[in-house]
Amino acid sequence: MGSQIIGFTDWFRTPPGEYLLAWERERFDLAVADMFGYHALQLGLPELDALRSNRMPHKWLALQGPESALLDGLSGADEKPPASPRVALLTDSAALPFPESSLDLVLLPHTLELSNDPHATLREVERVLVPEGRVVISGLNPASLWGLRQRRAHFYRRLGYGELFLPEAGEFIGYWRLRDWLRLLDFEVESGHFGCYRPAVSRPASLERFAWMDRMGERWWPIFGALYFVVAVKRVRGMRLLEPNWKAQKAPATAPAALANQIRRPGSF
Repeated sequence: MGSQIIGFTDWFRTPPGEYLLAWERERFDLAVADMFGYHALQLGLPELDALRSNRMPHKWLALQGPESALLDGLSGADEKPPASPRVALLTDSAALPFPESSLDLVLLPHTLELSNDPHATLREVERVLVPEGRVVISGLNPASLWGLRQRRAHFYRRLGYGELFLPEAGEFIGYWRLRDWLRLLDFEVESGHFGCYRPAVSRPASLERFAWMDRMGERWWPIFGALYFVVAVKRVRGMRLLEPNWKAQKAPATAPAALANQIRRPGSF
């Protein structure tokens, strides 16, 4: 898995990688800004501070062994510093060092497609999330122009020539396939978005020339974006969260005392 991670990191320094990372950064900022709780975890991809706009007091960045070398020199990777520093942890995505139902938010930027066992990673996320906790996932969409070029490049490579456009990562997970996995783990998909509709070109001038396709793609072919972005909520069957009673209860009206069986005294009216 180490070679996959390094390849992915190098690719993010290319013009299409920077274009894709900028869209993800903006989408994560919007999604997590209003998510509240105490404990948040980003699993993988240290190039992206996906928690920088979130205000939870405790934030962690969980990395696997080979990723730890990528922390050097990443201080300038984002456009602005995070709201609070992330604490880096070295761990396995399928065995997180957190108790059951202890995290309010988990972010998976390209984590599943880089994982040796994405099913185990997703099950572990379900274990550590509190009821009604959220998981936010971003991934490359195989049903896109970028995915088509990647499959064509794999075909030509088997013939002895050709070059991959996307990094040599694990098998890309389709959007609808991911939704099925989430449903099996009792997650409810809260929202799903697609982005990055420009064609699979490498030159900065070519990417800029096709900037109009981002606006057209969101309107006319939204499911064919190079990236998808999913927010899901952990539901626990048979469990209902008690909400605080913010409204003060009204005091019962004072009823007049009943005067029953009164004895009339002589001389009284």
